[in-house]
Amino acid sequence: MRLDNENASDNVEDRRGMAMPGGRAGGVGIGTIVLALVASYFFGVDPGTVIEVANQFQSGQPAAVATPTRRPPAEDAAAQFVAKVLGSTERTWHEIFRAGGERYVEPKLVLFSGATPTACGTGEAAMGPFYCPGDRKVYIDLAFYRDLKTRFRAPGDFAQAYVIAHEVGHHVQHLLGISDKVQAERQRARNPARANALSVRLELQADCFAGVWAARANEARHILEDGDVEEALTAASAIGDDRLQQQTNGRVAPDSFTHGSSAQRVRWFKRGLDSGDMARCDTFAATKL
Repeated sequence: MRLDNENASDNVEDRRGMAMPGGRAGGVGIGTIVLALVASYFFGVDPGTVIEVANQFQSGQPAAVATPTRRPPAEDAAAQFVAKVLGSTERTWHEIFRAGGERYVEPKLVLFSGATPTACGTGEAAMGPFYCPGDRKVYIDLAFYRDLKTRFRAPGDFAQAYVIAHEVGHHVQHLLGISDKVQAERQRARNPARANALSVRLELQADCFAGVWAARANEARHILEDGDVEEALTAASAIGDDRLQQQTNGRVAPDSFTHGSSAQRVRWFKRGLDSGDMARCDTFAATKL
């Protein structure tokens, strides 16, 4: 992946090595954190979503989070890579929103280690990367990239970039009001399977938006190298609900899917990559995922 000509984003907060203030955040206790971890590990549920719902239930609104911020050091290659990927997504989505007569509001990306407070509650490294709509921030412990390579067998810099682009895709959904509509529909759903199905469509659309970013960024600055697309497809396949459930439970339960199967995640990422068109990412209108 070529990022030499890409500007690093200024929207990266480095909280690595900072102690957790208090021991809980946003009124969310250890029980909720455990629930989020279990949901993430066994069912693929976004832990940020679990914590956010619990936090809003307890307080009635997202918690205000006050934390010291600092920029990552210039000599930190891993942090600078993340900053450049984020910078690429910013440039791309600014262009797309501008073409549609809208204004893109950039998200922040928080690097942390272990745990950190968020507007959705306490973020834990074991959750993996996640987006919190309450503060419009993407959270990632860079140790996840080691897991991506070893546990999920999805190495490569473009696989890492795909992870960030997917979470930024959730930010785009938040800006467009898609996430709120889906959340409202999920709350009205009469059974868990219906609610899960809506989550799958939301996640697959974020995969498609990640593909749109890759297509537009490559068209503008030729960021892709040989093997990069395969890296992203391997990552998308590795974190499909069916593969994760098979690995953890030894069985697959489609009604409990929240992110989509490996084949679906690959298909929708490729749809965005091949078209470079957001309009092709309407998973909610698709009769077949």
